[in-house]
Amino acid sequence: MERIYLDHAATTPLDNEILQKMLPYLTDCFGNADSPHAHGRKAMGAVDNARDTLAELLGAKPSEVYFTSGGTESDNWALVGGAYAMKEQGRDHVIVSAIEHHAVLAAAEKLQKEGFAVSYLPVNGQGRVETKALEELISARTGIVAVMTVNNETGAVQPIRALAEIAHKAGALFFTDAVQAAPHMPLRVQELGVDMLSVSSHKFYGPKGCGALYIKSGVKVKPLIVGGEQERGLRGGTTNVAATVGMAAAYRKTVATVSQTSQKMQTLRKAFLDGLAGLDGLHIYGDEGVSAVLSMRIEGVTGVDLVYKLDLNGVSISAGAACASASVKPSHVLMAMGLTEIEARECVRVSFGKDNTEADVKKAAALIKEIAETLRKN
Repeated sequence: MERIYLDHAATTPLDNEILQKMLPYLTDCFGNADSPHAHGRKAMGAVDNARDTLAELLGAKPSEVYFTSGGTESDNWALVGGAYAMKEQGRDHVIVSAIEHHAVLAAAEKLQKEGFAVSYLPVNGQGRVETKALEELISARTGIVAVMTVNNETGAVQPIRALAEIAHKAGALFFTDAVQAAPHMPLRVQELGVDMLSVSSHKFYGPKGCGALYIKSGVKVKPLIVGGEQERGLRGGTTNVAATVGMAAAYRKTVATVSQTSQKMQTLRKAFLDGLAGLDGLHIYGDEGVSAVLSMRIEGVTGVDLVYKLDLNGVSISAGAACASASVKPSHVLMAMGLTEIEARECVRVSFGKDNTEADVKKAAALIKEIAETLRKN
């Protein structure tokens, strides 16, 4: 059975072209990038080129790009490191949106246990943060504000520049988790007006286990991982040379094709929704966001049951964020949008990728209608 993969918001397959660019750094060019000999210098040259590429694509300076193990580490580092740096200025208040990825929310909970005051920005029914909400929460004590660029469950796009301006006016740092945004839109840090921004390679057809954090020049952030002088003394750990090479190459390819990819995602989304036409009790959430990510609910059908039945029939979707898929709790994102617990448990996420076809999504839609009707009868 040929499977249909519709869970690209969880991870994307490694692009073969990117794999080929990585292979030399997994075999012949195996040196530690921090070693002073020829093997190390060759590896460091590849890392420097990757850093230059990411900086160019983000509109940043190479010295502002730091490599990490992925989005979770980058998010933790930005929030925790930024909060502790700002605490030295007497600012011990942290604001995060209620729909952040668990990497940010868990970091906020950690900070709260360590004595920081933490506030959560509410969202409207479409999953968007409104500027007025931030204006009401921010104060002279606020050290850092974190709002993701694109939500990983609904695809809702946030007004990042406007929110960053409010934070800066109050003297606070602004961090955005752009992990889910990177595959779908250009990211230029100066246009966004952010102090820190995170991305993760495996969301745009690069290797897993590699991410980056942009830290604006002049912004002070405490290290999260210590034990080495890598990344200019701010992030200890031997650099994953092959992964950084792959991430930079994957992001260059993503940016170069973002317009045509976006058009394809719109086509796939329309074909999928057309295929669901006539299905009673269908609700779409966050539908003003990126086309590739779709949160939907079918009344009377539990999300995990639908995911399980689709899996048996060769279609992969998600009952929420992959990082929380083992949890029995309803989605915090959907609950923040005003859904009841029962309604949130009926939601699933469908996310399209560049290799999907209209035939794929039409087949998936037909199966969803068939399975939903069967589940309702049982």
